[in-house]
Amino acid sequence: MPTDWELFLMPYKQAVDELKIKLRGMRKQFQQENAHTPIEFITGRVKPVDSIIEKMHRRQISDDLMEQDLQDIAGLRIMCQFVEDIYQVVELLHQRTDMEVVEERDYITNVKPSGYRSYHMVIMYPVQTVHGEKKLLAEIQIRTLSMNFWATIEHSLNYKYQGEFPDEINERLKRAAEAAFMLDQEMSAIREEIQEAQQLFSYGKGQQLIDGTVERNQIKDNDDESASQQDS
Repeated sequence: MPTDWELFLMPYKQAVDELKIKLRGMRKQFQQENAHTPIEFITGRVKPVDSIIEKMHRRQISDDLMEQDLQDIAGLRIMCQFVEDIYQVVELLHQRTDMEVVEERDYITNVKPSGYRSYHMVIMYPVQTVHGEKKLLAEIQIRTLSMNFWATIEHSLNYKYQGEFPDEINERLKRAAEAAFMLDQEMSAIREEIQEAQQLFSYGKGQQLIDGTVERNQIKDNDDESASQQDS
């Protein structure tokens, strides 16, 4: 067990910060090309110390295997609009040379009995420290917004029931998970129309900004010209 947790977790915090910047950079590139971005937004965190210790005890992980067996000390979550976006993000991450995908778990195709859906990737990511390069594991979860809503509620209930849900709650959660996925399927069915509308909306906002800038510049030019005439 680390004697200085802050020092131990520092590279993981660095990894989360760097990965958030890189993933947000990917999103920005799609936007600059006026293309649909498969990434809606990104969040990230380093696992709290008490959660690390609890998970080590629950899974009987020894100190010397902590960094190998605890794959989610550094965790990131990528939100997508459509299920198709999830698999596009997976492909984009596979193409990157600054990280190595070491494990994948597709809980969308292989839904958990609880109804949980998400795509998990474990990557090996090199962090540059003052003592040299340190390769560490990080987990990336990729979900639609509806999948994340369900998972957040289910996670909250876990604190109350410690995973042992009453039958009624369990059945309701399963039905809610199916309803959330039906929403994803409906959105996928009209995905092209949604994306076209979003592009038109974004273009309209951009055009308004350009028009507004031109109008303000024209007013400024007119004011400058009037002031010049008054000075003369």
